[in-house]
Amino acid sequence: MASSSYFLLVALFALASWQAIASDPSPLQDFCVADNSSHVLVNGFVCKNPMDVKAEDFFLAAKLDMPRDTKVSKVGSNVTLINVMRIPGLNTLGISLARIDYAPLGENPPHTHPRATEILTVLEGTLYVGFVTSNPENKFLSKVLNKGDVFVFPEGLIHLQFNPNPYKPAVAIAALSSQNPGAITIANAVFGSKPAISDDVLAKAFQVEKKTVDWLQAQFWADNQN
Repeated sequence: MASSSYFLLVALFALASWQAIASDPSPLQDFCVADNSSHVLVNGFVCKNPMDVKAEDFFLAAKLDMPRDTKVSKVGSNVTLINVMRIPGLNTLGISLARIDYAPLGENPPHTHPRATEILTVLEGTLYVGFVTSNPENKFLSKVLNKGDVFVFPEGLIHLQFNPNPYKPAVAIAALSSQNPGAITIANAVFGSKPAISDDVLAKAFQVEKKTVDWLQAQFWADNQN
């Protein structure tokens, strides 16, 4: 009897742990198309009446085969994210994707996705990619990827992509394990926050002079997410 109780306790603990680490909740029906007209606040979006669902709720003429303008960002990249805000049918399905265009020497700067693991596939060109493990090791795992190569960025970890070619652009497609993965670009968040973080705080955090922090905070921190 004691043995049975032990195994039951272990099973319940495993189930609870799985629920705790799940990125997005699993659907309990075929679909839950987001009802963007609802004013009810839930974790995700309220479901549209299934009888009102149409094929268009799962479709977007995204034109992901078309190159994006990489000159709109100072970092030389353009991220086209296809998430639940653009395809309501993604609601509760735990997935989204993005096309990323890189200018020659362009980069997708250090950032995190707080709600998603990312798997990236290079379609054209070459990319230098990597992510940093959590404290205290902060180990940087990096790789040079060529056309057809795939790399994974674990959920929540700081990662980046850089096109080392000074003459040719690069293109990648990323799949993310959330309907709304979110993106926190580190430099933008730290030095471009509104209102600004105290320069005393940042000077101590980065071990630099306050005038350096003041200069960084005065820069225009453009967003490459579209």
